[in-house]
Amino acid sequence: MRSTTPRAALRRAAAALAAAGLLAAGSLALSAPARAAGPAPGFGGPAETALYPYPASGGPQRASVAITVDNPSPDAERGRFEGEYTVTFDFGGIAGVADAVFGAKSGTESGSESGTAAGTGGGADCEITGTTGVCHGTGLAPGTNPLPGLRVGAAAGSRDGDSGTIRVTGTADGAAFTPFTTRIVIGGPDLVMERAPLDQELEPGRTQPFPLAFANHGTRAADGVVLTLTYTRGIEFTERYENCVYREDDAGQGFPVRTTARCSVGGSYEAGAVYELAEPLLLRATRRAYRDTLVYRIDEAGPGTRGAVRVPGARSGQGGTGNVLTLKAAPAAPAAVRSGDLEPGDNQQEADFSTANSADFAAYGDTASGLPGSTVGADIGFRNEGPAWIGNLRSGEPVATVDFTVPEGASVSAWPATCRGVTADGRYREQQAGAPRYVCDTSMAVREDAGRALHFDLKIVQAVTGASGAVEVRGTGARDPLLPFDPDRSNNTAALVLNADDAGDPGATAGGSASGSSGSGGPTDGTSAPASSTPGGSGSTGTTGSPVRDSGTGGRLAATGTDAATPAGAAVAALLAGGVLRLAARRRLRP
Repeated sequence: MRSTTPRAALRRAAAALAAAGLLAAGSLALSAPARAAGPAPGFGGPAETALYPYPASGGPQRASVAITVDNPSPDAERGRFEGEYTVTFDFGGIAGVADAVFGAKSGTESGSESGTAAGTGGGADCEITGTTGVCHGTGLAPGTNPLPGLRVGAAAGSRDGDSGTIRVTGTADGAAFTPFTTRIVIGGPDLVMERAPLDQELEPGRTQPFPLAFANHGTRAADGVVLTLTYTRGIEFTERYENCVYREDDAGQGFPVRTTARCSVGGSYEAGAVYELAEPLLLRATRRAYRDTLVYRIDEAGPGTRGAVRVPGARSGQGGTGNVLTLKAAPAAPAAVRSGDLEPGDNQQEADFSTANSADFAAYGDTASGLPGSTVGADIGFRNEGPAWIGNLRSGEPVATVDFTVPEGASVSAWPATCRGVTADGRYREQQAGAPRYVCDTSMAVREDAGRALHFDLKIVQAVTGASGAVEVRGTGARDPLLPFDPDRSNNTAALVLNADDAGDPGATAGGSASGSSGSGGPTDGTSAPASSTPGGSGSTGTTGSPVRDSGTGGRLAATGTDAATPAGAAVAALLAGGVLRLAARRRLRP
């Protein structure tokens, strides 16, 4: 007798139904369809974890080893894997070196706790038996999926310098995952960055010394170090060095908002010793400084620090010529055995600076004219007249809000995606098109001598001569409209005027006539609004047709010359769609 499986039987039944003409497209789905070929699921985690040696008394201090299951599907909506998966940890490579448990505890722990975790930190249940750990889970979203927290500590009898590896494998629906190996080492350097005595209340142009120092509190020497300095746009170091790589990145703002310098310094940095720069760096507050941040960090040199120097979207620059950043000489010592830092959390310090400076946000409006039924474009916004740049890089919150009141006789048909329609008194409004008022948040950073340009399309419902709508740049809170960095409030408001008295007769021609932008014009440097799809620019002429169509979300779709598809066109589209579906169904059923 020929053996069979339920899945094979189901496939044969489906083929029989198809041959009899009884299986319509989409009416029956196989329980486990073949998955399209693509990248195999894999794992993520640290390449290496250093542990404190086993103590003379008490339990070991454990460290987290964050292992993730990675679903490589690029489809965020339909790429989720809904089946079951199994992850296996082989702890045989760390036998006698370290002990592992699943759990979320921290600090000094005994080795007697349970090795079981149920869904802690991820959607899987894990258990350790002997030198094998097994996690069972269901469902993997595209991207990174955390497993329950794995914690390791030095094993009794282990010695400084011992090391081993943990191998991670997995399967899902019969498919093998790409394996992963992470290294565990006992002992190592523990570089600790000291907090520098910096004056954090500054004046533009002021320079102060930066006496950086760090210590090694670990069990072994560090073989070379990498000093990382990250500073925002308003501050800078007066000199650049040959052994440093400088990178600028914009954090998605369209202009450089911070610089990262990575300086490599060779040598052996002994356990128990303190080191400092041979000569202090000089830190300066620039003319554009206002609220700025400096982050300074120390790491042992090696592969573990190379990835950290890469900043997405950053531009690299060479260091200076002539001078080399150096540290005070360390005593001669044997070559160090490289390993991870015992406590990476203390490698870094930060300082926030407040500079006595200001920025001047000046609002600008526009003028336009058109006949009833026509649509006109208008560009409004504000410009930062400086001298300071303004950035909320820590919080990521907008630095300001543009508040626009729509002129009488007009209805907004298209607006920037960063704007939302509200009621006249600023409350929530579900219908976004045709709102009497729009509030538009800026980005989290605005460069000096740049600003924010916002394009609106307005349908002229009724021609009202000299209809004026207010444009105000203010704080993000409606109850606290002041901009703390802008002492000059006289230019925080402007107007959008439709069919002004001096614009001529707006009804003289079917198309109307446009007048140019008023005031300082629309800046687009740094934080510009999305480009309009309407020909013409600020104050574009009214039209009898609809150059754009409201998409319901603030977006703009190109018009096709009519407001809706004709019945004949709809019928043709439906006929074509039916033919395509029928052809696809026949292709699927073909043996």
